[in-house]
Amino acid sequence: MSKAKSKSKKKVVATTTPKKTVVSTKNTTTKIAPTKSKRRTAINTVEKEPLLFGKQNYILMGIGFGLILLGLALMTGGGMPSPEVWDENIIYGFRRTVLAPFLMLVGLIIEVVAIFKK
Repeated sequence: MSKAKSKSKKKVVATTTPKKTVVSTKNTTTKIAPTKSKRRTAINTVEKEPLLFGKQNYILMGIGFGLILLGLALMTGGGMPSPEVWDENIIYGFRRTVLAPFLMLVGLIIEVVAIFKK
């Protein structure tokens, strides 16, 4: 028992209450001001990350999307004036076979460029 008394180990007892934290040692008692909850500090420390794409990227994406929609709109139609007559120029015309697919491919290329552009 004499060895236990000669070694002066400090016992630290920490108790928490909703209003304040009390830390007491063998010789002194210290009152610590209340702290914010961990949940609030975690919410307040969330840093906003910058957007992945810039303004120019979004403009190019809009242009590419517009060209794709224009190509799809140019492919629509195909109704014959008379159900009795078949006119190949209406169905297989330049607008539907060349122009519309070309606009759609250009729109897709612009989309890829917009995504990879820094």
